[in-house]
Amino acid sequence: MIVDIEPRPLEVKALKNYLLYIKFKNNEEKIYDMKLNFKYPFYENLKDIKKFKKVKISGINIEWESGEDIAPENLYNDSIPIGEFNKDELEEI
Repeated sequence: MIVDIEPRPLEVKALKNYLLYIKFKNNEEKIYDMKLNFKYPFYENLKDIKKFKKVKISGINIEWESGEDIAPENLYNDSIPIGEFNKDELEEI
């Protein structure tokens, strides 16, 4: 039997300033700051905004065309509730 430990992402959108909007299976809406990941060479490619905005849901993860992904537990635990942001900070790209 498979048990979901963390809510799965249902929707993801790339926002300005390398933020990601994520809606989870439990209906929580959170914001994940990708800039924190840019210190790792694995994510270096996503500094290109054209590549960054091609984020998509893939199974229980989010991923990009070039292979970068984020584990669902990190995505959920390291993101911030959307209510802690001003609307003008959350503009789609």
